[in-house]
Amino acid sequence: MAESRQIEIGFPAGGGIRLRVTEKQYEELRKALSEGTGARWHQIDAPETTVTLDLSQVVFVRLDTEPGRVGF
Repeated sequence: MAESRQIEIGFPAGGGIRLRVTEKQYEELRKALSEGTGARWHQIDAPETTVTLDLSQVVFVRLDTEPGRVGF
């Protein structure tokens, strides 16, 4: 798998999910959200899980910009 980055996707009720995704997956999600006229549902096949999102319920997407760290 290509180099991955961590994102957090937030929802209206305050919940959210964190996923590791490729740059391509992140860009596809951003494009789907910004178009606003595309499909309502968007699937992300992350290494640890598959997530299908209702794009109308996504409040934010946060991209971690720092490399991951081990430890405290």
